[in-house]
Amino acid sequence: LIGFDLWLLPNLFDESLGFVDSFKPVVSCEKTKEGQLMYRLGVGVAFFGFCWWAITQPSEFDGYVQAQGDFIKDLYAGTLLSDVSQTDKENIDKPKMDTLEDLLKKLDSSDDPEEDDELNEAERLDKMMEELVDEEEYIYSDEE
Repeated sequence: LIGFDLWLLPNLFDESLGFVDSFKPVVSCEKTKEGQLMYRLGVGVAFFGFCWWAITQPSEFDGYVQAQGDFIKDLYAGTLLSDVSQTDKENIDKPKMDTLEDLLKKLDSSDDPEEDDELNEAERLDKMMEELVDEEEYIYSDEE
C-alpha cells in the first residue's frame, strides 16, 4: 500500500527451484512499480469496507442465542409446563385408586340385565350343544 511489496517465503510455489531453495529467502521486501498506488488504494478500501460490512451484519448465531435465552427464561418461569402436567404435579401425593364408594357403585352396576342376557346366551349354547349330541345319538341308533 505504501509502495513496497513484502513477501514471506516468496519462492515457495516456484516449481523450477528445488526443495531447499524454495524456502530461501524467508522474507522479501521490494519497491513496487510506478502507477500501482491507485489500484492498491482501491483494493484496500474495498477490503476494509467488506470487513466493516461483515462485522456489522447480524449473524444466525445471534438468533440462536436469543432463542436459547427465551427458552431458559420460559423454563425457569414455569411456562413450559402444560396444565395437565401442573395438575399431576399438584396431585402427586393423592392416591390413584378408586374410593370405596366408587367400588361399591361398580359392584351395584354389575348386576345389570346385560349379564342375564349373557347367561341366557350361555344357556342357549348349552341347549344347542345338547340338541346336537341328541341328534348324533339318534342317527347312530338308527344305523345299528
